[in-house]
Amino acid sequence: MSSTSRQFVLAAGGTGGHLVPAFALAEELHARGHHVALVTDARGDAIPGKPEWLETHVVPAGRFSKNPIQLFKGLRAVLAGRRMALQLFESFEPTAVVGFGGYPSLPTLLAARSTKVPSVIHEQNAVMGRVNRLLAGGVDAIATSYRRTFRLDDKHRHKVDLTGNPVRKPLLALRDEPFPPLDKDGLLRVLVTGGSQGARVLSEVVPDGLAMLPNALRSRLQVVQQCRPEDIEAVRERYANHEIPAELGTFFEDMHYRLSRAHLFIGRAGASTIAELTTVGRPAILIPLPIATDDHQAVNAREMVQAGGARSIRQENFVAKELAKQIKVLAERPDALANAAHAAWNCGHPNAAAKLADLVESFGGAPLMDVIRMGESGEREASALTQGAGA
Repeated sequence: MSSTSRQFVLAAGGTGGHLVPAFALAEELHARGHHVALVTDARGDAIPGKPEWLETHVVPAGRFSKNPIQLFKGLRAVLAGRRMALQLFESFEPTAVVGFGGYPSLPTLLAARSTKVPSVIHEQNAVMGRVNRLLAGGVDAIATSYRRTFRLDDKHRHKVDLTGNPVRKPLLALRDEPFPPLDKDGLLRVLVTGGSQGARVLSEVVPDGLAMLPNALRSRLQVVQQCRPEDIEAVRERYANHEIPAELGTFFEDMHYRLSRAHLFIGRAGASTIAELTTVGRPAILIPLPIATDDHQAVNAREMVQAGGARSIRQENFVAKELAKQIKVLAERPDALANAAHAAWNCGHPNAAAKLADLVESFGGAPLMDVIRMGESGEREASALTQGAGA
């Protein structure tokens, strides 16, 4: 526990990819004796997994486009959020502010800049997100999750600290557990999830791909698959027709338990997914979401693929025959899956939450301005940055 209790504000956009590492950092800072507040939007406030004790403030979620009307609405929301953040700062007096990306983090980081509060941004993906690119020049440190982060301006690289992407404690507890035993006649457990977007293609392709495996493999399958509510009955029928045992659900609260038992993962390549797979050490077949901004999921998958811990299939090539081919390469020999699991494990950053907390703690408690107000310069700064977001 830290010898001096301080206050930290965490700001994260309303998706699990931004909120999960924010929750992990909040728990680490709380365990060290600090006070933590979270700033997010209404969608982020509903993300499961938030610690009960975490003080949460909801700000407007301004979004930007080249449409002048939408740009104006986004700017107005950011300015309103900035005023709310400044009010929070008056009572909470943060030692530092940490942004995890997404538009709801923008007003809070702008407020930190205008009040000279030290600030850090954390990038979960292998490609720096739009909001973090906008903020990079004005923050004190940039925490990254990959050894190479694309779209990070070279002039900011002196601020970079490779921390990794924090994961939830139940998954971290699996780090030292061995890969599940697997022999040539034993059950082959496959876990399939598609995240919050794009799960339909997995529902359409995976059952048929598994059905194309040689009988010696197919007879050993035990599948757990997360599906969209509107897809689940059709997927259940597919598996029944193929006589493959499968447990289906729209959400699994015990996902860490499911992952601990899995021999193979099939799914998207979001930042949290990669962090969890590499923390636990599970081989994967990854299908990057094709509409992800800057194709960042494909870039997320590269390090794990190059290490031998995963195989990546572009969605346009993701058909049953190709999936069966890739599974055969990984699963026909038990040692191939175990070796891939170890390669994935070697890519992990199990100390990410602690490293990020160390970085955040390194900023001393600079006194806050006695009077916080929005001057014309602050308005101009916010306007210039948000107009850049719409460019």
